[in-house]
This record gives sequence, C-alpha cells and structure tokens, in this order.
Amino acid sequence: MTIARTRIIAVLAAFAAAVTLSSCSTSTTDRGAGVSSATAAGEVSGHNADDVMFAQMMIPHHEQAVQLAALVPDRSTNPEVIALAAKISAEQQPEIGAMKALLLQWEVDPNTSAHGSGHDGMAMEGMVDDATMVKLDTLKGAEFDTLWLQAMINHHRGAIAMAESEIADGSSADMITMATTMVATQQAEIDQMTTILAGLET
Repeated sequence: MTIARTRIIAVLAAFAAAVTLSSCSTSTTDRGAGVSSATAAGEVSGHNADDVMFAQMMIPHHEQAVQLAALVPDRSTNPEVIALAAKISAEQQPEIGAMKALLLQWEVDPNTSAHGSGHDGMAMEGMVDDATMVKLDTLKGAEFDTLWLQAMINHHRGAIAMAESEIADGSSADMITMATTMVATQQAEIDQMTTILAGLET
C-alpha cells in the first residue's frame, strides 16, 4: 500500500470518528461541538485558505467523475472503458471522503461547495456541461465511448490543473499528498484514455 493511500485511509478513519461523535448530538450547536471535540482530540494539521478551497471545489469535481463512471456499465461494451470507469470510481470515491474528513477537522462544513473562481484564481476546471451529460445519457456503444472518453480526458486535465495549484499554494501536508497522487493517477489515466480513443477513431 502506498504512503498516499495510507494517509487517505487514516483521514477517512478520522472522518468516521468525527461523524460518529457529531451524530450523537441533536441540535446544530451540539453537532458543532461534536466536530470541535473530535478536532480537539487530535492535532489538526496546518492548513490555509487554498487547502479549504481546493477541497470544496474538488469534492463536486470528483462527484461528477463518479457520476460519469456510473453511466458506463449500461452504455459501453468496451472492456477497457468499463474497467477504467470502475477504477476511476474506486479511486475518487474514497478521496471524496478523505477531503470531507479534512474539512471537518478544520471545522468547515464539508457539504458547502465553492463554485466558479476560488482563492488566488483557482477555478473548478474541466467540469462537463449539462448538454454533454444529457447527450451521454442517450448514447450507446462506440458513440458513447468516444464522447465519454473526450469528456473524461478534459475532466481529468481540469483536476490536474487544480491539484497542481494546491501543490503550489496549499499548506496541508495531507491535502498536498492527496493532490500529488491525483496528478500522477489522472495523468496515467489520460494517457490510457487517449490511446483507447485513438483506437476508436481509426
């Protein structure tokens, strides 16, 4: 298991503990106290506004990737595309949980998303527009695979740009480690998708 994956698992464990503590309370004030107690129980890693913005923007970005991956099994018959979609979902769903865990540790509501341009010009890049999402829902076979790959390549490129900004400007060791993993993983997947797409277009 890589160091990055170990850190993500550790953060997820902290997230589960925080959620368990907060769920024991009934009022908004009590829930906030629960999160604060969870934070006080362990040292909160140093972070800045860039770390918070990155998590708030990358969570919905990852959620759309998972949504895109969920379209594949019923619409594609390409085993490479099907396997890749499953891999993307399996990677990004835990990262969503880990980012929410860090926001909880920093006493930031993990359900609050940041849209548009963020701190120091960070933007939620590569998001697939509504028209493309609707069109994907109507396609099957090679037509679906082609548009899906094109959309996911652009989506991954946007995620890499955001992650590189976090690496440059963030201060949380956990978030920077996660962003570094995203860059390496998603670039490898872009290379794979580009190869699959070239085969479909020949």
